Amino acid sequence: MCDTCGCNVTPGNEHLVAAGGHLATTSAGHESVEVLKGLLDANDHQAAHNREHFARHNALAVNLMSSPGAGKTALLEATIEALAGRYQIAVIEGDLETENDAERIRSKGVPAVQISTGSACHLDAHMVHTAMHDLDIDDVDIIFIENVGNLVCPASFDLGQHRNVTLLSTPEGHDKPAKYPVMFRAADLVLITKADLLSVLGDFDPAYAEQCLRQLANAAPLMTLSARQGVGMDAWLDWLDKELDVVRQDFARQPAASAHHG
Repeated sequence: MCDTCGCNVTPGNEHLVAAGGHLATTSAGHESVEVLKGLLDANDHQAAHNREHFARHNALAVNLMSSPGAGKTALLEATIEALAGRYQIAVIEGDLETENDAERIRSKGVPAVQISTGSACHLDAHMVHTAMHDLDIDDVDIIFIENVGNLVCPASFDLGQHRNVTLLSTPEGHDKPAKYPVMFRAADLVLITKADLLSVLGDFDPAYAEQCLRQLANAAPLMTLSARQGVGMDAWLDWLDKELDVVRQDFARQPAASAHHG
């Protein structure tokens, strides 16, 4: 968590601790503990609203997490191309600064909203909620949220997503699940990316990476792919198909679903 770096307070939730915010005043002697708990509670409350909003629009929300440079944007570009004419896609991009990644996505003909987090090394539910105001998801099937590149903090903040996907690129080393257990425990799917480099980086063993994942008691599927060369993309696309279907079926079974669509 962000107890030391200070990024619990983000551009999305700073209104809660500013003058007049309901977390601006705390009991004497318990400020840091109360503020942190209050921010997390407020985040979870907003995340629940985000998730319901996504589901009400029959859209699957996928949170992509990884270290910087693991290939999240390249994966999105390849996915957009592969699903063209099949699904409508929208993207929420998170970075400390610049719109570079959002511009790459828009060049593929897909709407993308950029969130600049400043000093915060993760997205939170409030930021995603604000971004949604600039994103028309009425006809969108899949919403990808590309989180800030960081293997620590993003896993601790619910955004309202339906699924977490964690990327592990081959140049990073196969022991990352053991070193960053919180991130990999949170994963509903782990993608070993840049598989085209496996023949060059002979010290990366996908089997060992999976062993580390299983030692975290995480039974999530692990796939190996190369977005640049298209290797392994079919399994990833099949997973998206299945998860979209599950989310839509789950929402359809809710008693109030028909009232929301009415």
